[in-house]
Amino acid sequence: MDKHAGDIAVAVSQAYGVDTMFTLSGGHVFPLYDGAVHENMRILDVRHEQSAVFAAEATARLTRKPGLAVLTAGPGITNGVSGVATAHFNGSPVVVLGGRAPASRWGSGALQEMDHPPLFESITKLAFTGSGADAIGQDVEMAFRTALAPHRGPVFLDFYMDHLFAPAAERVTETLAPSPLEPDPDRLAEIARLLAEAERPVLVLGSDVWMDRAEEAARDFAEEFRLPVIPNGQGRGILPAGHELLATRARGLAFGQADLVIVAGAPLDFRLGYGWFGGKNGAPLARVVHLADAPSQLATHTGLAGSAAGDLSMLFWALTQACATAGVTPRADWAEKLREAAAAAIAADTGLLESDSDPIHPMRVYGELNRQLADDAVVIGDGGDFVSYAGKYVEPRNPGNWLDPGPYGCLGTGLGYSIAARLARPSSQVVLLLGDGAAGFSLMDVDTLVRHNLPVVMVCGNNGMWGLEKHPMRMLYGYDVAADLQPQARYDQVVTALGGGGELVTKPSDIGPALQRAFDSGVPYLVNIATDPEVAYPRTTTGV
Repeated sequence: MDKHAGDIAVAVSQAYGVDTMFTLSGGHVFPLYDGAVHENMRILDVRHEQSAVFAAEATARLTRKPGLAVLTAGPGITNGVSGVATAHFNGSPVVVLGGRAPASRWGSGALQEMDHPPLFESITKLAFTGSGADAIGQDVEMAFRTALAPHRGPVFLDFYMDHLFAPAAERVTETLAPSPLEPDPDRLAEIARLLAEAERPVLVLGSDVWMDRAEEAARDFAEEFRLPVIPNGQGRGILPAGHELLATRARGLAFGQADLVIVAGAPLDFRLGYGWFGGKNGAPLARVVHLADAPSQLATHTGLAGSAAGDLSMLFWALTQACATAGVTPRADWAEKLREAAAAAIAADTGLLESDSDPIHPMRVYGELNRQLADDAVVIGDGGDFVSYAGKYVEPRNPGNWLDPGPYGCLGTGLGYSIAARLARPSSQVVLLLGDGAAGFSLMDVDTLVRHNLPVVMVCGNNGMWGLEKHPMRMLYGYDVAADLQPQARYDQVVTALGGGGELVTKPSDIGPALQRAFDSGVPYLVNIATDPEVAYPRTTTGV
């Protein structure tokens, strides 16, 4: 069989570990579909292009291999921009291959003729147009190599339609892994000295610790020196729920009284107070150390007491040795203080996690859900206030089992993430937590779950409002506008109409049985829970 350029693009993608093409049908990229058929690559088609990119991004974050989305020209590609931006902020190795009006008609007003790469220049590592059928293998290789090199991130590559249809020679693909960057031993020695001097150290483990396959090295480092750990993003689960060093529930005390905070694999952004720690109850500001997988990720907006960049597994192993040389000893009293504070906070939550209040308090939902989550459950958050509770009260038992939109905060990730999670973890529970606002962005892709037989349990916290905006606006102005949604809207009936299952829950005692029916159903199932609109999540940051 003669090969065309689409065949070659798919074959190269497979060489980099891609087994699924996420897409929404479009004529500009037919040769890529034909290539997937020839090369036996799964094609999973969605109902909105954003879901294709979100599914590719979640695949990258769950499997730690590149994700692939294929988008047709013009609006197909512009619909994927938010997904690419999310991958950019999350450091997810996603390759987006796009169609483009034919070169032979360029400039004459062909259907959906548009120069796409300039749209992506600020949110990708590389955005470019393929140079021809003969170079397609080389171009796709460059896209994947670039996406995977530290610091990981998305790459956009589009092809003229006539180039994709053209014959192309087969290519032998050498998928060499990026050479690991070794951390500077002098910088690690200085960090070890800082840790030896610290009385109240805290270690933050972020998403890149998981993405760099450094979770074991990070956990061993924390346990060796008895360092209290605050997880961030996909750092959740590196220390499992119940671990004595897990200080999530003592976060305020830990950050407020720390004298040294080591942040690994996470940016010093709004989620971490922009890198300002300490200063609580008369304590001085903490010294801050930043560890990253690439020099480009080290913070420049705040003063650092120390920093190091490199492969995070190598970095943690080498830092452990440097700390042993520096005579770092565990601060057991500090770790015990935070453990006791966390235990007290957990005990204090019992009342609301078991609340019988009517309307339903959002925390009761999580009290019920936690009883039914398996150790390997993949939990996905897509929402504002309702999902904020999940970040506080759902503690993963294993790394790599938590997905949220990340610092870009884009709503609508949930269905795409769920599609990817069900494919990546076929034997695990997959639970999508939706705010009712977020549900409006992507619920039509339940049709995708149904068509491809991908059962997912969806839990919608339905308070009939944009809670993240309504309550703050009331506080600022004494009134609110543009913040109301339909009370108790029947999102569950949308799911049943699309071929799944669902029900509306209005009583606290009905939550647990409804969740059990959802897990037992074997279909996409939405438990639509009417929660109290007067309850706002007690957040301490607005992200501004």
